Amino acid sequence: NYGTIHTSQQYEEGYDTYPQRSRKGLFDATMEASKTKSNIQRRESVAAKAAHGAADMTRRMVCGGLAGMIAKTATNPLDRIRMLSQTGEHGSASKLTPIQLFRSVIKNEGVLGLWAGNGANLLRVFPSKSIVFSSNDFFRGTLGTLYFGNNGARNENEKLPWSLSFLAGGMSGMTATAVTYPLDLARGRITGKLAGQGGKKHYKGIVNTMMITAREEGVKALYKGITPTLLGAMPYEGIKFGTVGILEKLFPAEKNNQGNEGGGAVGNKVFRKLVFGGAGGVMASIITYPNDTVRRLLQLQGSKGTTDQFEGYWDCVRKSYAKFGVERFYRGALVNIVRMAPNTAIQFGSYELLKQLSASYF
Repeated sequence: NYGTIHTSQQYEEGYDTYPQRSRKGLFDATMEASKTKSNIQRRESVAAKAAHGAADMTRRMVCGGLAGMIAKTATNPLDRIRMLSQTGEHGSASKLTPIQLFRSVIKNEGVLGLWAGNGANLLRVFPSKSIVFSSNDFFRGTLGTLYFGNNGARNENEKLPWSLSFLAGGMSGMTATAVTYPLDLARGRITGKLAGQGGKKHYKGIVNTMMITAREEGVKALYKGITPTLLGAMPYEGIKFGTVGILEKLFPAEKNNQGNEGGGAVGNKVFRKLVFGGAGGVMASIITYPNDTVRRLLQLQGSKGTTDQFEGYWDCVRKSYAKFGVERFYRGALVNIVRMAPNTAIQFGSYELLKQLSASYF
């Protein structure tokens, strides 16, 4: 069996066993068997790497989704006040301050009203954030390979230029938005309206909202406002992740004598992500807030109790500016900034912590 010939001793034994074969024939058989074995090992190695990569991507997706759920639940009361201030759908003809809106929610819906839409939020946030964080890691890895070269020297400690961090974050944001947009629209309609007389709510959960919207306005209505959302996702996530990238380069982690992060590396990484993530969220929210207001107004048009109608993004901008001025695009901005700091801080910190804790299992 020439396929078993791998050593010089086996070669000689094979020649003695099969004298009718020339030494060249045995040599060729030996080389062919060695090549076949090498190919099999290479294919097994590629399959193992692919399986490990898929498992690691799944781990990162779960960590990202859980981090988003933790952050959203912790900051949902602030998000509810921000949404009501932004949309103006609070049952009052006059403008209400955040404190007045807070009291109005408690009066009309009780304390739990501050978490109205949180179920829809979590249903939306888990897939959204799982895609955002995992795809950002993927895009960073891909862009890093292109930038540093695929020479095996690059690792996660090498920092990308801020422009590539921005691009990776932007692409991850657009990917997540395209996949989960109907859930975002449902969340906007639930949290963007205050209950009517007697605490009667216009919508009762994310599935109910999507079914009513599709039945009364058509399936296309589930994608109202997706254009500004996609346009906003690129700069929003780009600025957020780009800011984190810039801060990581400006304030590098201290290294020990072996070139690794010093004692308490996990805690140090989590703390840095908390601080840098919070700063990134604030920066992104300030810059992209007007666009977010427009997309919320587009999402609410046609819903129960809303009379405003727009023919598209720029028509919404024009009519809102003509009626209220620039101020209309920044309603609720202060509450949003207060909300975004802890929200993104918890997101980044939780993701880093969960990622570090689960790394040993993969």
